[in-house]
Amino acid sequence: MSLRIVVCVKYVPDATGDRHFAEDLTTDRDAVDGLLSELDEYAVEQALQIAEAADDAEITVLTVGPEDAKDALRKALSMGADKGVHVEDDDLHGTDVVGTSLVLAKAVAHVGYDLVLCGMASTDGTMGVLPAILAERLGVPQVTLLSEVSVADGTVTGRRDGDAASEQLQAQLPAVVSVTDQSGEARYPSFKGIMAAKKKPVESLDLSDLGIDADEVGLGGAWTKVEDAAKRPERTAGTIVKDEGEGGKQLAEFLVSQKFI
Repeated sequence: MSLRIVVCVKYVPDATGDRHFAEDLTTDRDAVDGLLSELDEYAVEQALQIAEAADDAEITVLTVGPEDAKDALRKALSMGADKGVHVEDDDLHGTDVVGTSLVLAKAVAHVGYDLVLCGMASTDGTMGVLPAILAERLGVPQVTLLSEVSVADGTVTGRRDGDAASEQLQAQLPAVVSVTDQSGEARYPSFKGIMAAKKKPVESLDLSDLGIDADEVGLGGAWTKVEDAAKRPERTAGTIVKDEGEGGKQLAEFLVSQKFI
């Protein structure tokens, strides 16, 4: 029986761009270019390595987001994933991690799975809790923050590295796994892979397809939201200390005034 791997990926604003909030205090995703979250690329890479080691495996990449989120799917497909699933619905605007986990859980169940792989966090929200919530919703074990992962005989095994020690963890499939940016560099899509990705199937779903009510997601259904935000102060020119014999004293006085010493 084929090993069914689902990789959850996110389309995020480019971290090098000028990111800011829209009027409703959600991330303004139209003001900056988007891309596949770099941390999710590690999850795609690990899925590919697991599939290559298996006798038979199929990788589905799953994303929740606007029309442009298909770009994240195409990047993962060009890396080598087999098919994509895109959940898009206007009522999803403003959905937080709790609502997103609900949508992903429904979509994962719709696709069918043995192993769900996630990155350690998204590069926009950076909460890092979605894999755990997703596992709870699916009712399966979670093995998170792995820097090494493998699957054999219906068991997922991995290593979690901490500050003082490393842990060896394992769980029976089905399970949810998240991997860190120490799990191995993600491969670059080849020209052949990019061309092949254009022909790979991408299924589109909305909330009604997943049996989710609009009031369970979006800003109205969010458990967390931004209440207030202010722009970061502009950088100043700074203070220049000219050494004319009293430079050290002036520097010390400045550090004291800024409460550095």
